[in-house]
Amino acid sequence: MSAPSIILLGATGTIGRATLSELRAQGHDVTCLVRQGSGDKLPSGAKFLEVDLGDPDAVARCMDTRGGAAVISCMASRTGRPADAWAVDYQANMNVLTAAQAVGCAHFILLSAICVQKPLLEFQRAKLAFEAALTASGLHWSIVRPTAFFKSLSGQVRRVQAGKPFLVFGDGTLTACTPISDRDLARYLVGCLNAPARLNRILPIGGPGPALTPHAQGEVLFDLLGKKPRFRQVPVALMDGIIATLSTLGRVNQGMAEKAEFARIGRYYATESMLVWNPTTARYDAEATPAFGDDSLRAHYQRLLLGNGEAGLGDHAIF
Repeated sequence: MSAPSIILLGATGTIGRATLSELRAQGHDVTCLVRQGSGDKLPSGAKFLEVDLGDPDAVARCMDTRGGAAVISCMASRTGRPADAWAVDYQANMNVLTAAQAVGCAHFILLSAICVQKPLLEFQRAKLAFEAALTASGLHWSIVRPTAFFKSLSGQVRRVQAGKPFLVFGDGTLTACTPISDRDLARYLVGCLNAPARLNRILPIGGPGPALTPHAQGEVLFDLLGKKPRFRQVPVALMDGIIATLSTLGRVNQGMAEKAEFARIGRYYATESMLVWNPTTARYDAEATPAFGDDSLRAHYQRLLLGNGEAGLGDHAIF
C-alpha cells in the first residue's frame, strides 16, 4: 500500500524542511502550499503550489486540486507581531482547515508551542484560538507542542567563540528546557500519521534531556571550546524598564508598540521554562515533559563550532 498523500504548510522554514524530508523519505506524496515567490526555497523535486494562504478562496482551489489524506501545518508567524500572529497562526491555518473539511481530509497535525500553557502574549492567544477551532472541527487532529528548538538556543555560539561572555538573565537558572532538534521533531510530527495514541490529543514533546538552564547551556559551550566559563548577568528589571518605555511610546507610535511586544516576548522566554506546567504545584515539571529523539544540544553546538551547520535563527534571535 502506498503512503497517503500529504498537504504540508510552512515547508520553507527549518522545521518544515525537515518535515518535508522525513515525509519524502517515508514515501509520502507531498504537496507544499507556500507563499507566492517562495517555491524556489524548497528542495529540488518538491511539489508545491504557490498560494495566498490569507485568501480562503485561493486555498480552497488548491485543496480541490491536490487534496490529501492529511494536513501537517508547520506554519507560524515569523515575528510574533500581533497582526502577523492572527493572520498566520490563526487565520491562514483556519483557511486551510476549512478547505480540508470540504475535501474530506481525515487528519490535521498542527505544530503549536508549549508556551501556550501560560498565554500572556498575543501570538500565544492566536495559536490557542486555532487550537480550539481545530479540536472542534470534527476532523481527527494532533496538536504537537514542542519545548525549545536548537536554533532558539544558538544565538550566542558565535559570541562565545569570539571570546565574549555568555549572557544570562538573572543568575542563569531562572528557566530550563529540554530542547528538541528539527530532525527529531519532524520524525515525531510525521509519526502522528500512524499513531492512534496521538489522535485527538495535545502532545507536549521535548528532546532526550536532561533539562538545561541557560547557565548549563553556556557551560556546554565553554566546555566544547576548552575555555573557562564566563557569564554576564542581565537583570530582568532592565527588560521591564525597556518594556515600560516602549509601551508608553507605543500609545502614539505603532512601531514602538510592536517593539514593546517583541520585548515582552523576550522577557517571557527569559523568565518562563519551556517544560510541562503542573497547575497543581504551579511549577514547571521536567519529569512530566515527554522526551523523544536522539539529537543533543551539545552535538548541535559542536557542529556549529566546527562550521558544519547553521544556527538558522532568523527572527528567533534575541541576543
